[in-house]
Amino acid sequence: MIRIKAGLPRRVLALGLPTAWGAGAVTYKLACPLAQQDGLGARLVSSAVFFAVGTGIVLHVRRTLLRELRQARRIARAAQSALLRPLPPSVGGLDVAAAQLSADPGAVIGGDLYEAVGTEHGVRVVMGDARGHGLAAVGTAAAVLGSFREAAYDGGDLGDVLRRLDRALARQLRERADDGTAGEEFVTVLLLEIGPDGAVRALNCGHPWPYLITGTEVEPLARTDPLPPLGLFPLPDELPVQRYGRLAPGQALLLYTDGAEDARDGHGRFFPLHRTLAGAVREQPLCPRAVLRRLLTALLRHSHGGPPDDVALLMLHHDRARCPDDVPLTRHGADSLS
Repeated sequence: MIRIKAGLPRRVLALGLPTAWGAGAVTYKLACPLAQQDGLGARLVSSAVFFAVGTGIVLHVRRTLLRELRQARRIARAAQSALLRPLPPSVGGLDVAAAQLSADPGAVIGGDLYEAVGTEHGVRVVMGDARGHGLAAVGTAAAVLGSFREAAYDGGDLGDVLRRLDRALARQLRERADDGTAGEEFVTVLLLEIGPDGAVRALNCGHPWPYLITGTEVEPLARTDPLPPLGLFPLPDELPVQRYGRLAPGQALLLYTDGAEDARDGHGRFFPLHRTLAGAVREQPLCPRAVLRRLLTALLRHSHGGPPDDVALLMLHHDRARCPDDVPLTRHGADSLS
């Protein structure tokens, strides 16, 4: 019985009170002798009656819309927790912090994706950006992210993981082609693996390289050209998994999507992510959450409240005490490792 009552048409019930008010106003106008008079007092009373009815209907509609808005936000938060679930503060001995902004007003999820998981291979991280922004790119991002959460544990190396992501995206595009909603879809993807010894390996398909933070110095992890984004071309037979040395204690990596660099101010100037990050890491000891908070604050100020594209930031910080034989990760010295 409770389920049946709860399942009654809520829109019909929501219209009940305004309908009753309207019916009362019409009845007053047609049946009340006072409403038929032309005197000033009668007109004032009639005006007051219809004003009260109109005000009541407006307030009722407003309460209904606010209730639906709160419900939609609860659903959006649930969807966000499933797609971009909150990361733990620490993964595999690394401090982790993440932040995300959607370009669609009122939306809390978009086409950017990220995840960090601890596996037997070490900490595996994905950062990606589906074509487009906001709600239109959510399905593509969900397909790639869901595949990563399985492949990160099962895949033997990053090449295997990337191929799994590519197959998941291909299935998503085929399904969208069947229902006539497919377009030119692609996803930029950056895969990182930080082994138990701190060794960093990476595969990059069209995504910006992360920034390496050493003390107060900030530089790109690499400057080599990445592979094409997933979805545009088939993956090559040989996937060049790059090795970039070891992430030493005290060092950090900032992964980001291009929405952070493409945000413009009122004069058309791009957001200076590198310079802003360099200023944010001057305060030591390094706190990833504080750094991301400063970056987002500066980004929102620069773009006057909201960027034109989705933005995702993910920071990994090795905060353990440095051993004497630890060699800090450098952008150029890593390729010499075999």
